[in-house]
Amino acid sequence: MGKYNELWNYIKENCNEKLVLSFDDIQNILSFPIDHAFLNAKKELVDYGYEVGKISMKNKTVEFNKKI
Repeated sequence: MGKYNELWNYIKENCNEKLVLSFDDIQNILSFPIDHAFLNAKKELVDYGYEVGKISMKNKTVEFNKKI
């Protein structure tokens, strides 16, 4: 099981087309904060039918989108 699988499963279960989560929301789901490893791991989300959209450092949010 990968480091971010719990987040990927959450997105798969709670997202229709688009979902925006704050860094704090993600930390609550994972029980640890995201770090630079997230940038490499985000490609795993494609296996769940979603992809990472915009990552806003200013707003501290990550957008997740259903792959079409």
